[in-house]
Order: sequence, then C-alpha cells, then structure tokens
Amino acid sequence: MMMKKILMLALSSLMVLGLAACGNTNGADASSSASKKIDTAAQAPAKGNGKTLVVYFSAGGHTKKVANYIAKATNGDVMELKPVQEYTEADMDYNNKDSRTTRERDDASLRDIPLVKDKADNWEGYDTVFIGYPIWWGGAAWPVDNFIKHNDFSGKTVIPFATSASSGLGNSGEELQQMAGTGNWLEGKRFPSEASESDVRQWIQSLNR
Repeated sequence: MMMKKILMLALSSLMVLGLAACGNTNGADASSSASKKIDTAAQAPAKGNGKTLVVYFSAGGHTKKVANYIAKATNGDVMELKPVQEYTEADMDYNNKDSRTTRERDDASLRDIPLVKDKADNWEGYDTVFIGYPIWWGGAAWPVDNFIKHNDFSGKTVIPFATSASSGLGNSGEELQQMAGTGNWLEGKRFPSEASESDVRQWIQSLNR
C-alpha cells in the first residue's frame, strides 16, 4: 500500500514538471513572436495616413472662410500662411500706384515674401493638400510662393482654390504646379468673395475624395 502511494506521488511530480516546461515554451514562443512584430513595425517605411491639410493665404478674409469650409468638409487640418510683414488695407489699394501690392506687381524682385512659417508640422503624414489664395492681377497672390518652393509635394494630391470678386482662376494653378515641380495637381476652383458653405461642400463632393 505504501509503495502504491509513493508511485502515485512520483507520477504527480512528473506531470507538474511537464506542464511547467510546456508553459515556459509557450511563453518563449509568444515573446519571440512579439519581438518579431515589433521589429517588423520598426522597419516599416513611414507613409501618409490619409489626412488632409488646407493651406491658405488670405488678405481680406474671403479665402480664410473658404479654407475653413474645406477643412470642415474634409475633416482636415488648417495652416494659415502669414507674411512676416502683414498686408494692411493701404497695402492692397490696387488703384494707388505707390501701394505695396502695386509695387510688387511691377517689380518681381519684391515678391519674395518671407513667411512666419513656410513648412507644415507632420508634413509627411498628409496625402492631400489644398492650397488657397486670392487672385491678384490674374494670378495667385505671391505670398503663397515661398510655401510652394520650400516643400516637397512628392506623393501628394494637390488641389488649388482661389477667391476673387470677378477674376477667374486663370493659369494660377498650373503656374504653382510648375513652381513646385512635384505632386499630383488637380484642376482648381475659383470661388466668389462671398462663397457659401454649401457651394464649397458641393465642390468637395464632386472631387470624389
């Protein structure tokens, strides 16, 4: 009887040791698997995450309003381009031959407008970039130029938009595209100065984005 009890205890001990060994092996496999997943993630190249950025320069507030409508419709982020020396109402007196914008129009060397910030945070994370500006003398207001020149649009869809009281979009989008030299640029849209949110939303829906 005593011998039978000893045998039973021995068998029980062996079973416990076997289960413990299996548990350690499974733990090691799980640890190894987790390590492999982490290594794979670390080696994965950074990609855009489908986010939208709406970049704009606004002199009289009209382009700003449209930019905010676009951001709302696309759930996008907004970046305002601010010249270091901001434009005053007198600067934009197009009928005054001595106003700032008139002098800049007549002398291309004056159109290199330094911006407070010309690069977006987390730029690599954006796949779609809207670029907005007022139309000045048939073209894009030049304060957007330095943003275009100082960023690489490779792999991004770029969509220009503009506001004006009467002038059309003209070749402003194509000129900015040539200036950028990179990116997949779509045809832009010109909005009247008092564009409605529904007009902007309709346009966004027409892009099928």
